[in-house]
Amino acid sequence: MKTSGIKCEPSEEEPGLKKCKWEPANWKEHFELIKQMRSGLSAPVDSMGCDTLSSIDAVIEPRTRRYQCLIALMLSSQTKDEITARAVIELQKLPLDVETILQTDEGKIASAIYPAGFYRRKAQYIKKTTQILKEKYDSDIPNNIDELCKLPGVGPKMAYLAMSCAWKKTVGIGVDTHVHRISNRLGWTKKETKTPEQTRKELEEWMPESLWYEVNHLLVGFGQEICRPVGPKCANCLCKDLCPTGKESSAKPKKTKRKAVKIEFENENYCK
Repeated sequence: MKTSGIKCEPSEEEPGLKKCKWEPANWKEHFELIKQMRSGLSAPVDSMGCDTLSSIDAVIEPRTRRYQCLIALMLSSQTKDEITARAVIELQKLPLDVETILQTDEGKIASAIYPAGFYRRKAQYIKKTTQILKEKYDSDIPNNIDELCKLPGVGPKMAYLAMSCAWKKTVGIGVDTHVHRISNRLGWTKKETKTPEQTRKELEEWMPESLWYEVNHLLVGFGQEICRPVGPKCANCLCKDLCPTGKESSAKPKKTKRKAVKIEFENENYCK
């Protein structure tokens, strides 16, 4: 069941009138409590997220750094951060720049990024995208969402995150499976959303733009450590009393383990 609230603010277009919009109940409290739980920066995304992987090389030119950020995002799809980080480091040994990737055999790229999810297909995408960047963007990456999404292997989530981490321009919320799942569990959408893109549109309708950059990193780490897809640690979550899913979890009767009963027979014939 979704919880919600209506927030009314003075309308700039029509002075004297108030403009009302939907926002989830207790979302500010949720946000602050999740920040507390994430204060230790101990999740995999904190040390191996795509925004950190392009900084492994000490000195690289800005467009190469942007390129590495995009490649890291492409590799991250359906892949854990630990494996993505390993794949990026292997590519950086080539090194990871437009000219080198164009001269590198697709099979060698696939071997370098294994066992990333769909590694063979991603190797194809990397080669095709790199060729496009060379021909159309002077070996740089596009600086807008529409053109980023036209690149092979790049979807909306990657495009929005690329704008934030590569171009330092936050124009939307990057919604992956963690952000999608947690937003629904917390009741941050008016109704249950089926796809990350639906979730992004709903979040952007009410969430202040000043939080758009932060929310992805915050919820991804929270999803990796506490609000996991399977077996969420609701008992350890500070939001459990404010979260619809946490309340349901608390209300469910705890399963008790049955004690094993040892039966001894006086006559061993009973076992035959």
